[in-house]
Amino acid sequence: MNLRAALGLGTSALTEGGLEGAGRDARRLLAHAAGIAPDRVMLHLEDELSEEDERRFWAHVQARLDRRPVAQIIGARLFFKRNFIVTEDVLDPRPETETLIVEALGDGFDQVLDLGTGSGCILLTLLAERPGATGIGADISAAALEVARRNADALDVAPRAALVQSDWFDAVGGVFDLIVSNPPYIAEAEMSALAPELAFEPRQALTDGANGLSAYRTIAAGAPAHLGPGGRLMVEIGWRQGDAVAAMFRSAGLVDVQIRTDLDGRDRVVMGRMSA
Repeated sequence: MNLRAALGLGTSALTEGGLEGAGRDARRLLAHAAGIAPDRVMLHLEDELSEEDERRFWAHVQARLDRRPVAQIIGARLFFKRNFIVTEDVLDPRPETETLIVEALGDGFDQVLDLGTGSGCILLTLLAERPGATGIGADISAAALEVARRNADALDVAPRAALVQSDWFDAVGGVFDLIVSNPPYIAEAEMSALAPELAFEPRQALTDGANGLSAYRTIAAGAPAHLGPGGRLMVEIGWRQGDAVAAMFRSAGLVDVQIRTDLDGRDRVVMGRMSA
């Protein structure tokens, strides 16, 4: 079977399985199975798949029909122009999180702390974009930290990235110019209505088991002790949480508190700073 036939059959199978973006997913799965870049698939449509590559492709298609995220199937996700290793131990980096990156890069920083670092996509991207900066990535999950270590090595920023097992600030020392976080913000009551793909991601990285705001209370309360004068705190939020989280920032003594929207116009980042 050549790639053209496999792509057509795979797309049909995913379409019949009710998956949106079936053609895009089939192309990414086929590229991975055949060992070629996704943007090169169309140049290789007449190439024959080996038996092993064909077997791998159909295993990928079945995993996608079972609603496993594509990033977990192929083991990687493109985020802010870089590939990040993804496993079931970390959240799949999402495009809306790039809003946090853009806002963080809008001002200078030398020392950054990423709370709940997961795959490390936020911390490591910031370090890659700012070659003079150093940072700490903290996460309660040892398995997530191992993924972050692999990503730090792959991006050649490991010497500048310390990875620490910590329940938020508990094992973190020092003062930072910038603290960032994409904490679990989905309310427990909302979990059952989410896309089935999220069942494959770590639950503790998605929900706080309560109303989705408890992590922000902890972060806002602890941040002032770890921010230098003028230091910034930035967090990703659920699109209806902006006002509540901004109020927490102000109560913690942060100034210049603002809410930023993502490319869809939804509230996505709350940011504030310590007074100088």
